[in-house]
Amino acid sequence: MNNKFDALKDDDSGDHDQNEENSTQKDGEKEKTDRDKSQSSGKRKAVVPGPAEHPLQYNYTFWYSRRTPGRPTSSQSYEQNIKQIGTFASVEQFWKFYSHMVRPGDLTGHSDFHLFKEGIKPMWEDDANKNGGKWIIRLRKGLASRCWENLILAMLGEQFMVGEEICGAVVSVRFQEDIISIWNKTASDQATTARIRDTLRRVLNLPPNTIMEYKTHTDSINIAPQGTMSSKLCLMVNPLKVTRPHASTFPLGSVHQQI
Repeated sequence: MNNKFDALKDDDSGDHDQNEENSTQKDGEKEKTDRDKSQSSGKRKAVVPGPAEHPLQYNYTFWYSRRTPGRPTSSQSYEQNIKQIGTFASVEQFWKFYSHMVRPGDLTGHSDFHLFKEGIKPMWEDDANKNGGKWIIRLRKGLASRCWENLILAMLGEQFMVGEEICGAVVSVRFQEDIISIWNKTASDQATTARIRDTLRRVLNLPPNTIMEYKTHTDSINIAPQGTMSSKLCLMVNPLKVTRPHASTFPLGSVHQQI
């Protein structure tokens, strides 16, 4: 029995005087503080699929960020501004997070949702991202929620078929338009980037004349304050009409079945 519970027992019996009780209480508080420090310094408990759940090929983490437009952002302040929502390892765990999240189309201001493989931060400077790049599509207002859902379901279902190249995806909500992007590890691998582009066109049902831009993270760092995600993308897209598959086409196990 630890000191914390001993203190509770002693209070009930009244066998010890006030000084002993205070000493026991302090010991219990110290023990709790030491235990909390030990837990926080150790590694987080691994996220694994639950019993009978459908495991994903990789664990993924949702992130959220929001900043004041036009304000310079250093890499340090940008990293501090990114809030981790949670990590999941199965189809069922994904839906538990996603079903409670605000849709991109309902966000306001300068906001971003990020979905990246566990262990990869949504920053250009991350080791997994620094030699990579991203495909970017600008959308007129009203399309972000549909495109984001179709994109992340395709990513979780390994529909891009490029091995470990995919790092994550981002939806950026801006005042006049929205931006979606998918990040990969190796910008110099043209065959991989071309396959990602073609798959992106297919899963989003993009019109043939949709303009897409591939930008390396090195270029992004060179043209914007370090660590920020530039919204000054020289890209114009015709208004898109993206059809959203009916919810019944995405049963609970569908993501797993694509693996």
